[in-house]
Amino acid sequence: MQFQPSEILSRIERLRSELRMRKLDALLIDDGEATSYFAGFETSLTFYRAGLIPLEGEAFFVLRSLDVAPMRERSWIKDLVGFRDWEHPVSAFANKVRERGFDHSRIGIDLSSHALSVQTFEALKRELPNVEFIDVDGLPWKMRMIKSSAELEKLRKASAVNDATMEEIINAARPGITEREAARMAVEAYVRHGGDPGHHGVITAGRGWDFLHGHLHDVPLREGDVLHLELIPRYDGYASRMMRCVVLGEVPEALRRLSDKMIALQDKQITAMRPGAKAKDIDRIMRQGALEAGIREQYTNVTGYTLGFYPDYMIRASDFTWAFLPNSAWTLDEGMVFHMYTSAGGIAISETVLVSPSGGERLTKMDRKLYSSAETK
Repeated sequence: MQFQPSEILSRIERLRSELRMRKLDALLIDDGEATSYFAGFETSLTFYRAGLIPLEGEAFFVLRSLDVAPMRERSWIKDLVGFRDWEHPVSAFANKVRERGFDHSRIGIDLSSHALSVQTFEALKRELPNVEFIDVDGLPWKMRMIKSSAELEKLRKASAVNDATMEEIINAARPGITEREAARMAVEAYVRHGGDPGHHGVITAGRGWDFLHGHLHDVPLREGDVLHLELIPRYDGYASRMMRCVVLGEVPEALRRLSDKMIALQDKQITAMRPGAKAKDIDRIMRQGALEAGIREQYTNVTGYTLGFYPDYMIRASDFTWAFLPNSAWTLDEGMVFHMYTSAGGIAISETVLVSPSGGERLTKMDRKLYSSAETK
């Protein structure tokens, strides 16, 4: 199992308290992040798969027969039902609901789940006409807000992988390197340093402020180009994210001054990330500061978003359940973890940050500066 039984039991008890408060008999879970958090297992959406966690009694999960053995290895749920590839997954799930006597119940369901297509939801309602499905409005995502000590340990390990990988790539960056070569180094280093195999992140040439979702290119970078690195290693599914940039050659003085301003503003933002702070106030430090300093002419994106478990079969590249925006009305709490980032003028910087009573704690420890290939060994 991914966590000790006590960790899982605590999650289930908190969930059942929510079900009791909402007068629900059970919760249907089907999103990869939700099935991992509550059932200890996630798999692809090749076929619909779902579980039911009742207010009382044993949970069950219905999935493709081929996936039953892998789930049994990772999950605390014992009642696993496998369907054959030519059977309809919703029918198999509905049969189990009827067998367990939940076919006249109030069942919570997350209508924001990416696993739940309109077609699938309509099929559930046809198969279970006497079930009252109640939208829980993202409850499985919201319950993941505060990270436990066991989760934080995984995030710290992922961040250590990030630091080690970033240092290797920065030291290897020279005129002539391609973005693809840097990506190859990242993927290999993640695994070598103890992380999960997976996507390298965003590695591209830095230009303007909107390069953060740029493509991977095969053209060798030249003297004066900026190599942008956003590394996203995971450890047992828990993701760290960090951005650094390397100028291939000497850093122009204007670019260094820009970097210093961005870092100073973000340092102030991170320092203010204490329990009780308003998210919109934290956002304002970076957003308004950048606009007033002339770093950006416009600032249309978030300045930070939620980190935690990110599945192998990722549909949402970033978790915006708790994001930093001008209108974010929510309040920070101890144990929340975020990816805080900013970009301008072809460079960017970001950190994995834990909210603590003394201010934000950087889980990523790499030196905060604009790097130069002329200064690395």
